[in-house]
Amino acid sequence: MSADDPTEKPGAPKGRCPICSRAATLEYRPFCSRRCADVDLGRWLAGAYAIPTSGADDDEDGDEAEDDIADHRLDPRTRTH
Repeated sequence: MSADDPTEKPGAPKGRCPICSRAATLEYRPFCSRRCADVDLGRWLAGAYAIPTSGADDDEDGDEAEDDIADHRLDPRTRTH
């Protein structure tokens, strides 16, 4: 279906379901059904869509950054007011 297709309904979702490739429905957009939406949710919850990282982060909890900020604020030479 193209933009010039007279059979295409206005406001209908364009595209295909990312799970099964059927036409998307307005109710479950961008999916075609509740089932495909639930499959996608399950993949998110299982970590299937996790972004891979390269190497370990030395400061995973952010404590060093907070300490640096606190040190900067307490140093009277770095105060701006």
